[in-house]
Amino acid sequence: MEWVLAEALLAQSRDPRVLLATLCRGEASAERVETLRFLLQRLEDEAAQGGGDALPEAAREVAAGYLVPLMRGLRARPAGAMDCDPPAPHRRRLLTAAGAALRSCARLAGGSQLATTLAEEALRDLLAAGPAPGLEGIAEVAVEVLAAVGPCLRPHEDGQLLERVAQAALSLALAGDGEAAALAAGRLLPALGKSDGAVLRAVWGGLLAPSEPGRLGPRLQVLSALAERLLPETDEHQRSPDARCCARFWQTVQAGLALAEDALTRKRARYLLQRAVEVSAEHGADCSSGPREGNGPSLFWWSEKRKDELLKFWENYILILETLEGNQIHVIKPVLPKLNNLFEYSVSEENVHPEKPDAGLLCQPETFPEGRWLLHPSWHLCIYKRMFESENKILTKEGVIHFLELYETKALPFSPDVSEFIIGPLMDALSESSLYSRSPGQLMGSGSPLGLKLQRFLVTYVSLLPEELKSSFLLKFIQKMTSRHWCAVPILFLSRALAGVPRCRALGLEGLLALRDVLQCTMATHQILLRGAAQGYLLQTAMSVLDVEKVSLSDVSAFLLSLRQEESLGRGTSLWTELCEWLRVNESRFGRPSTCSSVGLQETCPLNAFVKNLVEEYVKPPAWEAAETCWMPDWAEARLVALMVLLAVDVEGMKTQYSEKRRTQNVLRMFLDPLLDALGKLGTNAYMPVLKADRCLQLLVMLLRTSTPRGPRAPDDEVSPLLQDLVAAAAESISQFVLRRLAMSELSSVPDLDRGRLYLQAFTELTGLHREAGWKRGNPVWRVVSPLKTACVRHLQDTDGGQEPTLGRQVQRVVSMAALATVCKVTDQKPELQLDLQPDPPDAGPAERFLASLPLNQMLLKPCLEEQSSDFEESSSSQGWGKIAAQYIHDQWVCLSFLLKKYHTLPPPSEGGPPEPVLPAVQMPARTLQSALEALTILPSDQVLPVFHCMKLLVPQLLASSELLCIEAFDMAWKVLCSLSNTQLIFWSSLKAFVQFVFDAKVLTIAAKIKGQAYFKIKEIMYKMIEMSAVKTGVFNTLITHCCRSWVAPASEVSPGSLSTAKHYGELVLEACVFGTVFRRDQRLIQDVQTFIENLGHDCAANVVIENTQREDHYVRICAVKFLCLLDGADMSHKLFVEDLAIKLLDKDELASTSRTRYYVNSQQHRVKNRVWQILLVLFPRFDQNFLNRIIDKIFQAGFSNNQASIKYYIEWIIILILHKFPQFLPKFWDCFSYGEEHLKTSICTFLSVLSHFDIITENIPEKKPLLKRALAVVLRWGLSHNFSVRLYALVALKKIWGMCRTWQVEDMDAVMPVIESSLSQVENMHGAGNAKRNWQRIQDHFFFAAFHPLEDYCLETIFYILPRLSGLIEDEWIAIDKFSRFTDLPPAAGLQGYLCPTQLRDLRPGDWAQQDTGSNSGEADSPSEWTDVQKKIIPWKNDVPDLDLELVFQDRASRLGKCTGSLIVVASLIDKPTNLGGLCRTCEVFGASALVVGNLQCVHDRQFQHLSVSAEQWLPLVEVKPAQLRDYLQQKKAQGYTVIGVEQTARSADLTQYCFPEKSLLLLGNEREGIPANLIQQLDVCVEIPQQGIVRSLNVHVSGALLVWEYTRQQLRRHGAPRCKAPPLLQSAAGAADTLCYKENHLD
Repeated sequence: MEWVLAEALLAQSRDPRVLLATLCRGEASAERVETLRFLLQRLEDEAAQGGGDALPEAAREVAAGYLVPLMRGLRARPAGAMDCDPPAPHRRRLLTAAGAALRSCARLAGGSQLATTLAEEALRDLLAAGPAPGLEGIAEVAVEVLAAVGPCLRPHEDGQLLERVAQAALSLALAGDGEAAALAAGRLLPALGKSDGAVLRAVWGGLLAPSEPGRLGPRLQVLSALAERLLPETDEHQRSPDARCCARFWQTVQAGLALAEDALTRKRARYLLQRAVEVSAEHGADCSSGPREGNGPSLFWWSEKRKDELLKFWENYILILETLEGNQIHVIKPVLPKLNNLFEYSVSEENVHPEKPDAGLLCQPETFPEGRWLLHPSWHLCIYKRMFESENKILTKEGVIHFLELYETKALPFSPDVSEFIIGPLMDALSESSLYSRSPGQLMGSGSPLGLKLQRFLVTYVSLLPEELKSSFLLKFIQKMTSRHWCAVPILFLSRALAGVPRCRALGLEGLLALRDVLQCTMATHQILLRGAAQGYLLQTAMSVLDVEKVSLSDVSAFLLSLRQEESLGRGTSLWTELCEWLRVNESRFGRPSTCSSVGLQETCPLNAFVKNLVEEYVKPPAWEAAETCWMPDWAEARLVALMVLLAVDVEGMKTQYSEKRRTQNVLRMFLDPLLDALGKLGTNAYMPVLKADRCLQLLVMLLRTSTPRGPRAPDDEVSPLLQDLVAAAAESISQFVLRRLAMSELSSVPDLDRGRLYLQAFTELTGLHREAGWKRGNPVWRVVSPLKTACVRHLQDTDGGQEPTLGRQVQRVVSMAALATVCKVTDQKPELQLDLQPDPPDAGPAERFLASLPLNQMLLKPCLEEQSSDFEESSSSQGWGKIAAQYIHDQWVCLSFLLKKYHTLPPPSEGGPPEPVLPAVQMPARTLQSALEALTILPSDQVLPVFHCMKLLVPQLLASSELLCIEAFDMAWKVLCSLSNTQLIFWSSLKAFVQFVFDAKVLTIAAKIKGQAYFKIKEIMYKMIEMSAVKTGVFNTLITHCCRSWVAPASEVSPGSLSTAKHYGELVLEACVFGTVFRRDQRLIQDVQTFIENLGHDCAANVVIENTQREDHYVRICAVKFLCLLDGADMSHKLFVEDLAIKLLDKDELASTSRTRYYVNSQQHRVKNRVWQILLVLFPRFDQNFLNRIIDKIFQAGFSNNQASIKYYIEWIIILILHKFPQFLPKFWDCFSYGEEHLKTSICTFLSVLSHFDIITENIPEKKPLLKRALAVVLRWGLSHNFSVRLYALVALKKIWGMCRTWQVEDMDAVMPVIESSLSQVENMHGAGNAKRNWQRIQDHFFFAAFHPLEDYCLETIFYILPRLSGLIEDEWIAIDKFSRFTDLPPAAGLQGYLCPTQLRDLRPGDWAQQDTGSNSGEADSPSEWTDVQKKIIPWKNDVPDLDLELVFQDRASRLGKCTGSLIVVASLIDKPTNLGGLCRTCEVFGASALVVGNLQCVHDRQFQHLSVSAEQWLPLVEVKPAQLRDYLQQKKAQGYTVIGVEQTARSADLTQYCFPEKSLLLLGNEREGIPANLIQQLDVCVEIPQQGIVRSLNVHVSGALLVWEYTRQQLRRHGAPRCKAPPLLQSAAGAADTLCYKENHLD
């Protein structure tokens, strides 16, 4: 067409100058410039044939006078203009045409003068603009000019200019991201590379220079554009660099394959690899790149002798990479076996490298298998990196597991790259928590498959490492663990894997410090159990891999200090014992301290000497002590000394075969002599330095707290009692010291506040010590209490005489109130110790009177400024006086809580009594409760606990008289509790206190009795707490446990008839019976891992140290079940409660059944119904006949509902139990079979299943024969049902009942006996392997018919664990029976026959006769050695790199992709549904239709359309023609030579199999309902119909259209003799077209 246009122009005038001048006049347009380009190209052809001397001058005039000014004008577009603006496409087209015309002018001009001049000017513009934003238009025009004139420059004369242009173009291509950079990479550099080898070598040198990691994409873009020169197919470019021999080139390719985030960059890297392999195979010559490092295998090499092996390797390799781009696991998984083959191709058992047959490789460690890598292992690691970076986490998990299994199945040589890969990408991938989820079918708590594989892998890999490499690998591995924040699950399994590493002496001090840093990382998680377990594993790691000669005991002790003893390193645990044994074995091997330690030892020393010196140095007074305002010493040093003392004592105890109490006592005294000596002098030495006293008391507190052993050996411990005896000797001195410091106004500064808390902690520990030994009148602690109380009251009573309070006075008040609060707490724990020394004081003493009359919530005034020291100012800025004042109010409420509890029996003041109450705060509860509400608004949320305790005592007294005040207390307390929901440490204690006062048994009784607003407020809070449990597991547990304990408590403890109150709150028990949330995946993962840790038992120290809070959702139902089992059916109140609950449960089941006609397995609806019937089974023993009369119809009706399998079993089970215990209901049971078959459908199977246990039902009936006859008649009737399942269930029941008939010799069976015997014999002896025989065998083997016994298996384990497991319920619904045993908040229940199942039912595996057996063939399908064929998507790449043409229409775009387009137009304007349109769009694009006509182009934005089209609309021209415009459109296409074909059944329609499609065909598709309208049928040239054999009249319109489109395509392919387009061979793909396409997508369309 272009040639015709040029000839037509030349025909008008043979003088080209006239034509050129004419085209250069007038307004510049894309059409005019393109016509100019056509003419210049035609003139080039004539000039090549020797025509026209005037052409050079004319070409120069056109270039200089028209094209260059035109292009410069195009660059001056407004800054910030975007490609999507209306002028952009026109500008782009104009610039492209002008550049092509300029290229022709440069050729016609002859010589290089014009080209040199234009190149110099364009280069200056390019260097001035660069990649700067806002100047991209200038750079774009400059690149276009250079691309046009660059090939006309002379290599020798213009060599320097060419090199400068090449350097500028390369800099722009590597630095920029816009159109100019893409032009430089795709057009300019390839053009320059063809001109001269020197230029190419200069560009190649720039590409090899180091670059930023973020510029990988542009670098690969340039390499792809220059691939023809850098990887030539022939040897014609002898002077060109060979990229195959450059290791830097292959590093870039590997980075693109593994690290590139965008698909286009990865595609370019694959293209370069494909081309390199193709070129190597065609050349046939050996080549090799240099090794990456050392003397290992080259990154790439080729040997003609191994051509077949290498081609096979690279074919599989590229196939895997291309498959990974799909991110579809079902496509990728079959390809993974080929990854195993890659390792087989890459490893040789020979020691000589194939590249160097006469030279051996670097000697490998003997610990690894013999053999060498033939191909560099980094290629394999690229695949794993790509899998690890996938957005599909399932694919990431498959890749991680595949890598972890490598060393289990293959003997691979050592490679440093593998170690780097483990420490880098592998550990990054292992940080994703979701990878550690259980596999389908795996039991809960059995452990993460990936976590277990990780442990085996690390053990294997480290074992294979040589000793000189283990140290560096493990150190880097641990340091990598410190480089990021880890979630609880990954850090746990990484730590567990490290703990399993075989013992070796690999790490020194640096490794120990790295482990300590990891310990600090584990503290970030809120999962306490997982955190504690991880700490234990890290300690085991240190004991396994530490070289004790490189660390000192001080280093080890500092590391141990990082462990939280309350979470992991508890005394008496297995971890503690293991640590003691490790210290015992290595105590004489530890090295010197790395720095000058406080121990002062210069040589290695035994553990005892180290600890003895440690205590001595600790007790010495520090030299830096200030005068009076010294701050408290850090507790960390006291923790360290206490820990090492106890470890050393236990290590010493291990040295003797039998424990010697005297020896232990001597060792302990040896260590603690300096401490005991100092403590003994505290009471008499008034000049002892304050810091020394503080440090001694800190050590005392830490020793007493840490010495208490945990675990099963705690009763046999000797150290703790000995320590208590030693401390008891100094108790009097300590008590006197505490009394003096607290009572004699010695505490007067801000640091003394912490010091006072220390003294009270020591006092509390001493009282606890004496409380265990038994209180005795006259003991030193007893003697301190009274003077301490008196002194504190005196300090609080002192007034400031109207002056502003001083700092010392206020500090003493805070300390005094804290001391009184401590005394109250201690007294509350041990009532024998009273504030007044009276055995049973009838009246309150002075201290009680003072505390009860003290104004509540009185803020402690801030001290006056004159007395504030710099220390106080520092404290005020960090801590704030408000916190100190809040602590004062908190302690006041602690004292008040004690008073309310002790004197709750005091009567309120009467009118005729004393004018003032003795204890105002106790005897005036309404005023006190009002103050409590005020305190909730004043105190911080973490200080409200004592206020809740007071409310618990006040609300029961006021609920009847001051209901509104109590409701206000409920509301405010709930708001405070909600504000604490994210504070893990204090929320649970506050929740417990809140529940105790809102749901107090007396409160519930009074509220239910008056049925006022408080009653409904309590229920409102109850439902809010249940709702909170959905997001915070454990809230409902606290509530239901408290209520159930109060309801089953003896009447003397709570109130008479406490269970009678429960009926008013039956909704609480009802919700508890069916409670259970559907957790998110991350929540389920945490629970599963916690279960795994708990299952480790005492082997994991965290299980011993950390208290099991029993906050799982299962414990809510467990509590409810145990509560129900404790109820006595003989007690009328218990009986009524059970019956009311049963009715509510049946109503809830009915509501769940009617809410949705169909529900899915394991849905929330299924789970609720399942729990309902579980509880009904638990309650069944308490049902009597009268109650069953009321509910039997509901139970039978439930059997007719559409239920999941597990619910059917429960319903059948309870019906069997009812009929067994109460045969009186058999007539109602027979009535269930009287409904019509259409009404019953398959629900009759439930009742037939009941008949299969007819022997259990009739067990207690003496006259069985009439019942057997009735049952036989029913079974025979349903044995003739049309439904196969019904017949199968009837046969099972028939077999059971007929066997009973024969056993009991039932008469009058002669008529039916032959038929029954024949039927049973036939079904038992069926031949063949059809479904009928398999299903008969499966239903007989099913647990419900083969092994289940309704009476013997009636126990909690069957109801809550075995039956859910066997019926296919999700593991979340399985409640293990040991959880019932562990739940001890309620006493053991005797409501069921027992907890454990006595039969073999627990040993059965789950299975269902109605489904195919799980895993029957999965083993063969999932792990083939190598698949014969795998799924591979067609990648439409061309075989060569075309010139970059920036203005592409759909046909051009398709041709660049290697895609064929025909002349078929599909008209779908009459189609309405987006799904049909989307499917047609995809079909038309796949088979190369030229266009799809739709009624409205807006349909492409419809989600249903996009779901079916899968982006086909982006690659297929879409035309909008309204249905009303179709008539004119069809006539227009007819005029263009198209044959209009209707897809419709008409009287004259042609058979599709007989019709021959013309090349220019137009398919008109009809509407989904009405087809093609009659007026349009008249416009058709022919109607084609699809032959059919079935009864249904028509096909879906998309299916019909797809059949015709394919038939058209098939005929065109056959007509042309061979497919016009096909998928290119594996190693014959090019990336230039892909680059062009992606460039267009990003910048033009």
